[in-house]
Amino acid sequence: MANIPFTFQNCRLCGCQVGNHGEAAFLQSVEIMKFLDQAKIYIQSGDGGAGCVSFRREKYIEFGGPNGGDGGKGGSVYIEAVPNLNTLIDFRYHQHFKAQKGRNGMGSDKTGPKGEDIVIKVPVGTEVLADDQETLIVDMLEPGQRFMIAKGGDGGRGNAQFKSSTNQAPRYAEPGWPGQEMWVWLRLKGIADVGLIGMPNAGKSTFLSVVTKARPKIADYPFTTLHPNLGVAWVDNYEVVIADIPGLIEGAHEGVGLGDRFLKHVERCSAFLHMIDGTQEDVVKAYKDIRRELELYDEVLKNKPEVVVLNKCDSLDKEETAEKKAALEKASGKKVFVISAIAKQGIFDCLIEVNKYITRDRRQKDDEVEETVVDDAAEPEKKPWSPLD
Repeated sequence: MANIPFTFQNCRLCGCQVGNHGEAAFLQSVEIMKFLDQAKIYIQSGDGGAGCVSFRREKYIEFGGPNGGDGGKGGSVYIEAVPNLNTLIDFRYHQHFKAQKGRNGMGSDKTGPKGEDIVIKVPVGTEVLADDQETLIVDMLEPGQRFMIAKGGDGGRGNAQFKSSTNQAPRYAEPGWPGQEMWVWLRLKGIADVGLIGMPNAGKSTFLSVVTKARPKIADYPFTTLHPNLGVAWVDNYEVVIADIPGLIEGAHEGVGLGDRFLKHVERCSAFLHMIDGTQEDVVKAYKDIRRELELYDEVLKNKPEVVVLNKCDSLDKEETAEKKAALEKASGKKVFVISAIAKQGIFDCLIEVNKYITRDRRQKDDEVEETVVDDAAEPEKKPWSPLD
């Protein structure tokens, strides 16, 4: 790769001169192909098999009667969430899924074999949308969850089913019923408790590698992270899943940099950990730019709880750190945690703070589930009908 000439003037990611990280950006464009969070696939369930027209033929039996069997049912298409997948890259080259057709019925009242089902395995957190990309069909949230997205067609009835007192030798049978076919979109949304957000090169990946066993790529240039990374940290004996997404810059909602397409991976988070690079000149502008991008993307993200963190403070003196911390607290109206991810200073204080929001969110969800169970149990049983009522 070192012999490849780089002749373009500006980086496609952030517009800087190529001399900064142009070659690295080009090499990582290959890496981003390994992660795919959206795919369009074609699904078709199997048609039912046709019924059979057949008559019993046996020695010494003059009128054996009809004995045509029914057609077999067509195969169905299922979608199943599995825990060992984290990308939709498998659907880049395999986009058509067709279940097997049911076999036709046979004589001697033999029903045709059923068509084989197809199971499409997707990562946990995948949304299945209709072709309009707006209608939600199913949200695959639990490992092992299975959903029938296309039901196989029923088999046609053989002529034995049409025998009656007035027609004892029917010479017709039903064709099989057609299966279902559709185009659907698969959209992957990460399932995490905490979302790491901030400008590129703010130290998010370093923070993730320190508090978890995740090993994201870390380098001293913007847009080192090109796809979301997940890690698991233990805080107060609780398991906390942290999602690190590529950095946002001003104008991301218009497609600048990597855009805001990865924000969907933190929509399910209970809280944000907003990381600010302390070595920047204007930390307040960096904070406000990210908040503006969240607001333009979705109001729900704007209203999520956040913990503001001033990172890389090992490179600042005490006066500069105090000045930037005070400016951030005034702009955000929140307590600002001063940390150094690479020096492992102050990192667990902010984790304990963000865990408070996670615990509160989990309790609210548990209360909602309990209320739903109580409401279902409180429904009065229907009294059986009686002519005396």
